[in-house]
Amino acid sequence: MRGRTLSAGVALAVFAGMTATLAAQPAAASPTTATVARPIAASAAALAAPDISVTNVQAHLTQFNSIASSNGGNRRAGSAGYTASLNYVKTRLQSAGYTVSEQFCSSCTYPSNNLVAEWPGGPTDQVVMFGAHLDGVSAGPGINDNATGSATLLENALVLAAQNPTMTKKVRFAWWTDEEQGLNGSRFYVNSLNTTQRGYIKGYYNFDMVGSINGGYFINRVTSTTAAPLKAYWDSLGLSPEENVEGQGRSDDYYFQQAGIPTSGYAAGASARKTSSQAAKWGGTANSAYDPCYHRACDTTANVSATVLNRAADGVAYALWQLAVGGGTPSCTGGQVVGNGGFENGSTPWTASSGVITNASGQPARTGSYKAWLNGNGSTRTESLTQSVTVPAGCASYTLSFWLHIDTAETTGSTAYDRLTVQVGSTTLATYSNLNAAAGYAQRSFNVAGFAGQTVTLRFTGTEDSSLQTSFVIDDVTLQAS
Repeated sequence: MRGRTLSAGVALAVFAGMTATLAAQPAAASPTTATVARPIAASAAALAAPDISVTNVQAHLTQFNSIASSNGGNRRAGSAGYTASLNYVKTRLQSAGYTVSEQFCSSCTYPSNNLVAEWPGGPTDQVVMFGAHLDGVSAGPGINDNATGSATLLENALVLAAQNPTMTKKVRFAWWTDEEQGLNGSRFYVNSLNTTQRGYIKGYYNFDMVGSINGGYFINRVTSTTAAPLKAYWDSLGLSPEENVEGQGRSDDYYFQQAGIPTSGYAAGASARKTSSQAAKWGGTANSAYDPCYHRACDTTANVSATVLNRAADGVAYALWQLAVGGGTPSCTGGQVVGNGGFENGSTPWTASSGVITNASGQPARTGSYKAWLNGNGSTRTESLTQSVTVPAGCASYTLSFWLHIDTAETTGSTAYDRLTVQVGSTTLATYSNLNAAAGYAQRSFNVAGFAGQTVTLRFTGTEDSSLQTSFVIDDVTLQAS
C-alpha cells in the first residue's frame, strides 16, 4: 500500500492511443459468543464457493520471498525482482488456461508492466474485476505489502480454472505495477479504457495487505452494495468488519472509483495502531501497528497471519462465486447431514482417537449412553474427532450445533492450559479451554452457510498439557440445512 493519502483532486491523465481491450476467449467466533451472524442470502443461481487452501497461498508467498532474495532483496516496480514476480504469476495463469496480457506503463515512475488475465466464459460487457499490486518497496521483499494480495488472487484464479464452472459474468484479474510510487500502474490502466470499456466493469475489488500479523478486518466502502458479498462472508465468521479508513485513497481502487466504477476490497491494516476495542473483538495486540514491518526489511513470510490470510482468501472466493458463477438454481435437499451425531451407533462415520467415543461413566452423556470425550487424561496428549460432511447447496440456512461440557481440575482463572478447537475445512470456528469449564452441557451453534455445496471435514481437536486434566465432552452434533 502506498504510504501517503492521495488528494481527491488528483486529475486523471489521458493517454492517447492506448487501449486495454482484452480478448474475450479462452472464505472466528469467540467461545462466549458462539453463534455468528447470518450472511446475506446467496443468489439463487450462485453455486457455493470453494475453500481456498491457505497452504497454497502461503506457497506463493514463499516463491515471492525467494524471488526477492535472489534479486537484491526486493520486488520494487521496474526491478528484476518485480519482473520475476510477474513472470511467476503469468506462467501459472497461462498454464491454467487464462488469456493473459501485459500492459506497459510508460508513465510509471519505474516503467514496467501490469499483468491482466481473463477467464473464458461470461458476457464481455459484464465484467467483475479483482486486483492487487504486485510491486513492493525497495526496503524489503514486500510479502504482506503486497504479496499477500497478489497470492490470494493467484490462488483464487487457479481454483476457478480447476473448477471451471459456468460463468454469469466475465472475471478479470489484474496485478498492478508501480503502486508504491503513486498508484501509477492502475491509473495507467484506467486511463487507457474508453467510456464503453469502463462501463463494462460492474465492480472492481482491491486486495492490499490482507495478511497483517496484528491485523484487523477492514472493507473498503463497507456499507456499499458492492461490498455486500465480502462483508457477508466475514459476517458469517462473526468478525464484524469495519470501514478501511486507513487505506482510503491509498491503493489501486482509487482511480477506478474516480472513474465512476463501483469499488470495494479487503485489507488487514498497515502502520496504524489496533485499538483496544479491536483487540478485544479480533484478538492481537492493542496500541501496536497492524503490520509492525510495514515498508521495512522484516516484511517477510514471517510477517503474515495465516488466519487473517485464510479468511481473506476464502472471502474472495465467496464474493467471486456470488458475483460471477452460475449453473442453474440449486435445490435444497435440507435435513441433518452429520451422521451418528449422538454417538449411539458405534464410531461410523466418525474417525476418532482411541477411546474418544465412549460410554464410560466418568463423564455423563447428554442423551443416551455414548458421547465423545476428548482428553481428561491429566497428561500431554492430543485427541481428535472428525467426520467428512457434504453440505447441500441452495438452502436458506445452515446451522452447525453441538452440546459441550467442559470439566477441569485446573485452578487458574487466567491461563488456557488445555484447549478444544472446532474447525470446518480449514476455518476455525471457535476455541474453548479450561477457562470455559462449567457445570452441565451448553449448546454451541454456528452459521456455516459459507460451506454450502462443499464436502468438508468437521473436526474437533483437544490438546492437554502435562498435568491437571481438562475434559471436553461433546454430544448431539447436528448440521441442519433448510
